[in-house]
Amino acid sequence: MTMKSAFVKFESLIKEIEQTIPKMDVYDLDHKPLEEKWSKKEILGHLIDSAIHNLQRFTEAQFKPQPYIIKQYDQDELVKVNGYQKKDLNDMVDLCVSLNKQVLHVIIKLQFSLSNHSVLLDQDRTETLEWLFMDYLEHLEHHMKQIRD
Repeated sequence: MTMKSAFVKFESLIKEIEQTIPKMDVYDLDHKPLEEKWSKKEILGHLIDSAIHNLQRFTEAQFKPQPYIIKQYDQDELVKVNGYQKKDLNDMVDLCVSLNKQVLHVIIKLQFSLSNHSVLLDQDRTETLEWLFMDYLEHLEHHMKQIRD
């Protein structure tokens, strides 16, 4: 996938979040298939947490020493502590859209140097910011499919 097509896909996913999720059935969004599984609303909350962390990564990687070290985060605990299940859906959608628009803004600004910035995923694996963006795009697409279905 080219960066241009990745940008188009990313913008499309942002629009889907903004236009589709608020129209979804509240019961469907709140329903937890099992107590330990996330509801669709909590998946949206996870996308907010992911956007926060990735925005920080894409921003900091520009000025921190390379390879930029990817800080991991506890996804389940963040979803719990942020109480997404009880949050206002429209506020969550607005926040998710805003954060991802900013991610896109940062990435577009960086697009010609993404492959020059290295990131350390773990002790044995180094990738580029371009790879990280494509991975983030796949992650967003995967979770939007879960919300949609």
